[in-house]
Amino acid sequence: MFKGLTMSIQDFFATRPVFTHEEFAGFLEAEELRSARATESTLAYYTKTGRILRVRRELYVSVPPGVKPDTCPVDPYLLTAKITDDAVLSYHTALEFHGKAYSVHNKFWYLTKQHLSRPLKLKGYDFHRVSYPKALLSKSMEAFGVDALERSGLNVRVTSLERTLVDLLDKPKYGGGWEEIWRSLESVEFFDLDKVIEYSLMLGNATTTAKVGFFLEQRRNALMVEEKHLDILRKHLPKSPHYMERNSKKPGRYVAGWNLIVPVDVLERTWQEVV
Repeated sequence: MFKGLTMSIQDFFATRPVFTHEEFAGFLEAEELRSARATESTLAYYTKTGRILRVRRELYVSVPPGVKPDTCPVDPYLLTAKITDDAVLSYHTALEFHGKAYSVHNKFWYLTKQHLSRPLKLKGYDFHRVSYPKALLSKSMEAFGVDALERSGLNVRVTSLERTLVDLLDKPKYGGGWEEIWRSLESVEFFDLDKVIEYSLMLGNATTTAKVGFFLEQRRNALMVEEKHLDILRKHLPKSPHYMERNSKKPGRYVAGWNLIVPVDVLERTWQEVV
């Protein structure tokens, strides 16, 4: 491996904290070293020397010079974004990425169409796939509310705050519990309410629509929610009372305006400190 190419490879590692086999192969092709054998042998060489760390099949982490692979830091957001070629940071992970999570978690959630054999665990982090809602797949609207944002010079696909709001209310098990979800969402100062409503109705789930309406009504003043916003959602409520959290054993209270049985903890915000 001649010196010029070696320096180029080092530059590649320096600018890509996380990368895929395909990206490295594309880099070698641009350097006019096109063979699959060259890609495999080069990756094997740098893995053996400790310059890169193989995370799983076709996924690698660059190890900074002077650092050992078993102690090198890993950016979990970049790793989540590269686990599959269509990965989208979502749910609580999206809140963290946007800087709106009440607390930091070591579980990272991402949307993907791909099926992986098992969750990824690395350096104390757990990475878990979540399937797209069937309603989005049937309408080919998976990309609705997905932003491409920059992190360490690389693009990361992440759900917008508007979509994240609805997704968390739709599947609260990926949000860390109602206290975490509520405290996190209440820290967001602005939502595009039209986008929130559009996405909520796109999912076609009456219970989710009721939960979104209930949340917006609770935050009416802070988010400048108008009656017209709530009226749109009220047209799509469940016909009978639905639990805000399915199979929950916690006590709840019926909220007639949304045909929703809401956990008492959420209604009374029992987590708030008494002054």
